[in-house]
Amino acid sequence: MTETQAFLAYKAYRMRRWSIIMCAQAQSGHTTSCLSAADLVSVLFFYAMHYDPDNIHNPDNDRFILSKGHASALLYAAWAELGKITEAELLTYRQYGSVLEGHPMRRCPYVQAATGSLGIGLSIGLGHALNAHMDERTYYTYVLLGDGELAEGSIWEAAQLGSYYKLNNIIGIVDCNRLGQTGETMVGHHPDIYAQRFAAFGWHTFIIDGHNIQEIMTSLDTARTITDKPIMIIANTIKGYGVEFAADKNNYHGKPLEKEAALQQLAEKFPTQATDAGTNYPLEKPRYNCYTQSLGASGEEERIEGPERAEKVINSKSPTPIAYPPKLERRRIQGTAYALGEQISTRKAFGQALAALGAIYPSVISLDAEVSNSTYAEIFEQKYPNRFIECFIAEQNMVGMGIGLDQCNKKPFISTFGTFMTRAHDQIRMAAIGQSALKLVGSHAGVSIGEDGPSQMALEDIALMSALPNSIVLYPCDAISIHALVEQMIGYTQGISYLRTTRAATPVIYATDEHFPIGGCKILRQSDRDVACVIAAGITIFESLNAYETLKKEGIAVAIIDLYCVKPVDTQAILQVARASHNRIITVEDHYIQGGVGAAVCSALINTGVQITNLAITALPQSGKPIALLNAYGISAQHIINAVKHVLD
Repeated sequence: MTETQAFLAYKAYRMRRWSIIMCAQAQSGHTTSCLSAADLVSVLFFYAMHYDPDNIHNPDNDRFILSKGHASALLYAAWAELGKITEAELLTYRQYGSVLEGHPMRRCPYVQAATGSLGIGLSIGLGHALNAHMDERTYYTYVLLGDGELAEGSIWEAAQLGSYYKLNNIIGIVDCNRLGQTGETMVGHHPDIYAQRFAAFGWHTFIIDGHNIQEIMTSLDTARTITDKPIMIIANTIKGYGVEFAADKNNYHGKPLEKEAALQQLAEKFPTQATDAGTNYPLEKPRYNCYTQSLGASGEEERIEGPERAEKVINSKSPTPIAYPPKLERRRIQGTAYALGEQISTRKAFGQALAALGAIYPSVISLDAEVSNSTYAEIFEQKYPNRFIECFIAEQNMVGMGIGLDQCNKKPFISTFGTFMTRAHDQIRMAAIGQSALKLVGSHAGVSIGEDGPSQMALEDIALMSALPNSIVLYPCDAISIHALVEQMIGYTQGISYLRTTRAATPVIYATDEHFPIGGCKILRQSDRDVACVIAAGITIFESLNAYETLKKEGIAVAIIDLYCVKPVDTQAILQVARASHNRIITVEDHYIQGGVGAAVCSALINTGVQITNLAITALPQSGKPIALLNAYGISAQHIINAVKHVLD
């Protein structure tokens, strides 16, 4: 064994030891999953990866993504061996107040991506790899996957796109340890099957012994010489390696091991490493510290757009609650001029606004799921083809890549039909958990899309997006409000932004200089004779305005509120109008009644004594003409008129 190999074996032993201790201390954790991958992580962190652990924000650092997030103890142990996490801090693993959480979270400064829902890491890695190609950076992205998560379809979405874009700067490693949570994986210890599958998707593959330090080193060295395709290393390993009573045995997943017995067997398995303090293995020039030079001609690190991420303290207090609305400096984007009354769909106005935004912010990226001629993201593509990423019909991978791009200080706008966002909701949820500032745009909202039918109608999207921590949900009704809110989205960095757009053309009702702050609403009609307040958003704004005119002719006055921001709700403004409208509110929306505009208003005004009537979709819709469907499902102007008269009875 060479000096370098001995050093790496020692580090692997140390990380195994700490994984046992940490999980035993926490009385929970996935010890055996850490033990199988320790040799792989040792070679990565202390040999193969080019990065500066003293400057973790260096944009040329190699990236490491732990897709098998349940092996988090191993990741923290690696950073402890680098001297960045103390032994005392390791013992806070999985405790409340510690950022060393059970699955990696970005509250820990040494975590690249929040993982734990399996199948997402490779997509995030593609985002990092694409960023390197776009910015002409030299870093590599390494993704450590578990063999069990290869059953996830999102893995193969990522595999297809990685080869399509010839991302030769991403190196995946599969910890093929045979055992899942409840038993053997579908493939077991047959790494050749995984290799054949990835090769069929266009990846260069290696099969290695994942406990042979020399084989791991050689494969990672060779991987960096591949220039025409992404790389996947299939490492045959033993789950629980180093602890005889747990090695390659079922029913040890997600369980701490008996500490003293496990440490004793580990020492017996690795007697040299257990008795050596490591001082005999100094690396003359550690490769993990080879990117310490500063960047740019000025000698200063390149400045990236957007607020800097604050350094976290390992033993932190509970995170500070989000404050709404964020304080943003207004930078009005210049786009197409719109005249009052002009008919244009908000989905088309979104495409125009995004293209205008791209002229101001070089970091804006558009990701599309092969519907750019419907969402009008094609307008951005035509102006900035190098910042447009066609992700094809693979929404899960598209959102995962967006997470990776966000982590690289890009500003990804991800657009598709709102209903197809639901396919990627797990990835969206993980983006929210990981504090990613994705900008999601869902078109074709509600029954108003018409003849295409319910499979194309976004009717659950407001509920799904509103439930995410720190998310904002925007539902503008015209081109002016679209432009203003797309601009607001660029400055919102505390979580997911979701913008809902409409298929049909609608008239412009706002002046060009109108402002639309996050957390606000617009009072479109109000008088001192209002008998009720109608709250709408998007397409139902125009049904409400039509109802207003009919009621006015009958001598009935109502207030109209455009709730363009569904989350957070402008509770104070709504309550003030409601009080002046005899404490009567009628909400009307092109969304299922559960979790939509009405639910948001009801939640905001609970226990205020305001009477609230909700008009929303309550049945499975059919195909038909838009106006016929608005009538059929109770959200047309006539139904609003009927609801107003009903509350007066």
